[in-house]
Amino acid sequence: MIRLAVRHETTYRYRRPVVFGPHRLMIRPRDGHDLRVVESELTLSVPGDVGWAYDVFGNSIATVRFSAVAATLTFVSRLVLDRWSDLEPRREIDASARTYPFDYSADDRADLGALREPQIDDPDRRLARWVAHFVAARRTDTLALLGDLNSGISSWVFYQSREQEGTQTPLQTLDRGWGSCRDFAVLMMEAARHLGFGARIVSGYHAGPLTSPNCAVPGSTHAWVEIFVPGPGWIAFDPTSGTMGDETLVPVARGRTIEQIVPIAGSFVGVPDDFLGLDVAVTVRSM
Repeated sequence: MIRLAVRHETTYRYRRPVVFGPHRLMIRPRDGHDLRVVESELTLSVPGDVGWAYDVFGNSIATVRFSAVAATLTFVSRLVLDRWSDLEPRREIDASARTYPFDYSADDRADLGALREPQIDDPDRRLARWVAHFVAARRTDTLALLGDLNSGISSWVFYQSREQEGTQTPLQTLDRGWGSCRDFAVLMMEAARHLGFGARIVSGYHAGPLTSPNCAVPGSTHAWVEIFVPGPGWIAFDPTSGTMGDETLVPVARGRTIEQIVPIAGSFVGVPDDFLGLDVAVTVRSM
């Protein structure tokens, strides 16, 4: 177990004071056997009322409704977390799922539902054909297949940080040959779904040392994928660094699509030119 201190500051800047609409925040992890929230504090630069709820995935959602106008809006989230990394999953996999392809149980198929269905159109089956190249044989080791896909993405696409909002589609990422961590994660998730796996996307923080040139900066916001394998359950795969397991990752929110796990989303009343920019600063340190 390690104890981590996380500070996540986000500032929106405007040309003049504006009225803020409700803002939706996904900044607080949910407690579990692998993560415990010891302390949690949210500071706002503009007065507002904060309400908490769980979404359909069990994520903690804060909704902030503001009562004043301002030319800057800053959110500061401070967390103290106890984090346990997952065990080596290979020895836990159900015998029926150790080789691919395998069938999920009827209950798993029902519960995974849309998490097994590709969410982005692939009318010419280009992505389906691309991911099929990773299947060495019709009976192949399940974790080896997922590991090859996870590490193989960075051999097709090079990492490039991108500050602009939005995410590339998997085909855009393959065609352009570059992408950010969220583009890598969406590509991995959709590719796994084309192979029949249940997969979900995760947002959070990268907390460990750099292990490859593609790794996000320690302490940065990050996105990766979890894939459901009978036995160990949800296994973390980070295609940006090519690693399996969550030893260097701090999950905050999980969803079916990348749009569902945006850390902060909101609106303001004004014209587009009023918005000047966005600054994000994250630090993660061991205590």
